[in-house]
Amino acid sequence: MADVVIVVALLLVAVAATVAALVRDPVRQALVLAVLGIVLAVLFTAVQAPDVALSQLAVGGALTPLLLLLSVRKIKRRKGRER
Repeated sequence: MADVVIVVALLLVAVAATVAALVRDPVRQALVLAVLGIVLAVLFTAVQAPDVALSQLAVGGALTPLLLLLSVRKIKRRKGRER
């Protein structure tokens, strides 16, 4: 049963990473990266690495997408002021 969970998690990681590479809109990329971080946390939990899973959940699932979204927002504001 554990092998099935690992295979499913690996497939979800592959799909999420592919979608993250193919998406062009930075906001959507940040959201897909958040999903990828959560799926990676599930994979790390399935292979019994809960400490790595918690770190991945905090950094890859929340912090990195948040910083990307804030950066995109600030860049869009600057472009609006220049016009």
